[in-house]
Amino acid sequence: MIINTGGRTDTVQYYSQWLLNRFKEGFVYTRNPLFPSKVTRYELTPDKIDCIVFCSKNYEPVLERLHEITDKFNTYFHYTITAYGTDIEPRVPSIEKSIETLLKLENIVGKNRIAWRYDPVLLTGKYTIDYHLKTFENMAKQLSGHIDRCIFSFVEMYKKLSVNMPELKAITDEQKTALARGMGKIAQEYNIHLQTCATNGDYTSFGIYPSGCMTLDILGNANNIKFKKLKHKGMRKHCHCIEARDIGAYDTCPNGCRYCYANSTPKKAIENFKLHNPNSPILLGKIKEPDIIQQGNQKSFLAEDKDICPASELF
Repeated sequence: MIINTGGRTDTVQYYSQWLLNRFKEGFVYTRNPLFPSKVTRYELTPDKIDCIVFCSKNYEPVLERLHEITDKFNTYFHYTITAYGTDIEPRVPSIEKSIETLLKLENIVGKNRIAWRYDPVLLTGKYTIDYHLKTFENMAKQLSGHIDRCIFSFVEMYKKLSVNMPELKAITDEQKTALARGMGKIAQEYNIHLQTCATNGDYTSFGIYPSGCMTLDILGNANNIKFKKLKHKGMRKHCHCIEARDIGAYDTCPNGCRYCYANSTPKKAIENFKLHNPNSPILLGKIKEPDIIQQGNQKSFLAEDKDICPASELF
């Protein structure tokens, strides 16, 4: 079983004490976002978890105690660092600070377990194609040799973005091609493996690989482990990732990113954050009537000798 800690909220940045407590106690409760009274329990023990995938915009809060997890589990780390300032990402550290923290993370876990996420790519009057390419090159220059790969995607035009971010401009196919061509050229110059994530479009001619951001070959190669040959069903449209279980909750990330799909509004996330108890087995609030707790199905994806297949077939 693969655990995802950051798909619904920035657990590392805002709930690091809770996260460390959960792994120390060896279990977690997760509320079903569609049926809130249904709660699933997952055992957070090495015999039940094949790999833990983290995703955050700030790993600083957890660095000193990260070994409590990495000493016991296979892990992989997505570090999102974009071109945007506080006008778009109000509570996210600066590019300079983020790169500094990524290098600290590398010293702990190694570059092979870190993916730099440059997403979502969006356009406004300020954040133009030229702005992106100039910023991307500056960051690529500093991160070259310190990461496993770079992953990018284009912003999805959710309906709520017309309210949360009215200055957002729809990206045309021509603009996507211009961005991909420029980013591909920069990635090749700095010897960075560049790939898309949940993006509909073929940019292989620019040296950009179509893949999922959480595939068994990526996780296996990073941790020197082998997985069974399994189909990657994906988590959403155009997604090629392996099935994972997220232990976070929607509407709980205080970062306030205006393009965020996981928060209905930044205000609601701040209000929910106040309900968090780091000692609770569930991220938000507590277990109460009429909650129904069920044990999650934690089937291992790890291969036995007879199940091992070439990494090139795992996508």
